[in-house]
Amino acid sequence: MSIPAAVPSSMRRRSYIFGGLSLMAMVILGVTVGPVRIGAGAALREITDRVLPLSVDSGLSEQDAAIIWQLRAPRVVLGAMVGAMLATAGGAYQGVFRNPLADPYLLGVAAGAGLGATAALAAGAGADTLPVAAFAGAVLAVGATYYFARAAGGRRTSATLILAGVAVGSFLAAVQTFLQQQSSDRIREVFTWLLGRLSASTWSQVVTVLPYVVVSLAVLFAYRRVLDVLSVGEEEAATLGVKPVRARLVIIAAATLGSAAVVSMTGLIGFVGIVVPHAVRMVAGVSYRVILPLSMVVGAAFLLAADLLARTVISPGELPIGVVTAFVGAPFFAVILRRREAS
Repeated sequence: MSIPAAVPSSMRRRSYIFGGLSLMAMVILGVTVGPVRIGAGAALREITDRVLPLSVDSGLSEQDAAIIWQLRAPRVVLGAMVGAMLATAGGAYQGVFRNPLADPYLLGVAAGAGLGATAALAAGAGADTLPVAAFAGAVLAVGATYYFARAAGGRRTSATLILAGVAVGSFLAAVQTFLQQQSSDRIREVFTWLLGRLSASTWSQVVTVLPYVVVSLAVLFAYRRVLDVLSVGEEEAATLGVKPVRARLVIIAAATLGSAAVVSMTGLIGFVGIVVPHAVRMVAGVSYRVILPLSMVVGAAFLLAADLLARTVISPGELPIGVVTAFVGAPFFAVILRRREAS
């Protein structure tokens, strides 16, 4: 296998600048675009007045200010956190498994979260219990994957973890389908959650998810250099002083914890963890010291852009955000497969 050519530092700087400007643009559009149009200048003055210790008159009415702070701002903040977490976790998974097609749902996170949410709805639980049930299901699914990977191979290698994750995910998906058939009266609510949503975002959800995202991202960023070492192979990494088994466990645990937390709030939003890190790798090089932070920024911007499409394409109606990311991600996924076959 040929070694990819190094990417010039100037291109990396341009990638950071482009990612940062894109995120800023999506944030501004996120708080201004909607059934009630609010000017970008007025929105920026309102945010400046609330966030910074400056007294700025935005000129907005109390109703428009409430629309920004109670409806759009929490949606934008939560969407940015979700996109950043899923994209960064995807980059970490791709590095630890040395597979550019890996994503945060690889070890059964999606299947476990879906089963947890479905079980809660089938039991007649309220919407407030969905995040807890989905988070518990995701964590239990990853725990089962680790257990079966150890039982099957005696040693948790990347290959045994992936195979165990596929097996656990398939089984949990089958159980979820059974529960859906037994609770047909609530199947619409289940599908709404499974397709992903940001429409019901609140500041309480932001506060709940924030600690998990901060801790997970901090751990993953601390292991950026380790991911670069692991990319050359486990035996080579061991000779360089890295403990591959422990490093892989820490990275997977951090990526899974953060992914499970955001998924539990928004439902299943696919393809972000595949599309964004791979796109970043194509323009900014193969070093995870660059891939992870840039994926965080681009992932946040990407999901906010998808959310804008979701709430404007069929306005005044709204598409599930998972549908929008699938429209973008599925063709991109096919392109990746063709490129890999050609190489």
